[in-house]
Amino acid sequence: MRHFPTSFAVAVTLSALALPAFAADQPSDPQIAHIAYTAGDIDVKAGQLALEKSQNKAVRAFASDMVRDHKAVNDKALALVKKLNVTPEDNGTSKALSDQAAQKHDELSKLSGAAFDKAYVENEVAFHKTVDGALETTLIPSSSNSELKGLLQTGLKIFQGHLAHAEHLASTLK
Repeated sequence: MRHFPTSFAVAVTLSALALPAFAADQPSDPQIAHIAYTAGDIDVKAGQLALEKSQNKAVRAFASDMVRDHKAVNDKALALVKKLNVTPEDNGTSKALSDQAAQKHDELSKLSGAAFDKAYVENEVAFHKTVDGALETTLIPSSSNSELKGLLQTGLKIFQGHLAHAEHLASTLK
């Protein structure tokens, strides 16, 4: 079996969101909420792993930011769905994201030192590029609730900053 770069699997799963896969069947707000929450939770867990494994000060600072920011956005999302009395709906995209994230977590867990740092940050670049694209092209336009749309737009601005930070950090790692 051929193994692709570890960030490839997550990027392929998320890129499905950025493609017109939902053109005939746009995701519902409960599905969008679950996809967005799942993506945030994936990055929280990746950041926590980096905090456990990395000794690199810059990588640890970045991971700490990811944990803090994605937890904050997910907390706001949970408060919003509770306020709206909406139950986030699991779906094929959120399930695939969770499956790919578990595989990625296992792969990263086996690495250490500079190899871990490089793989973690490269995955963060790919992950944020794809999530940002999915938010812009599918999730935000498909959302019918103005409060959910606003939260997704706020999240996108934060995550675009994460992408820039991850790209800069990646350029400094050997």
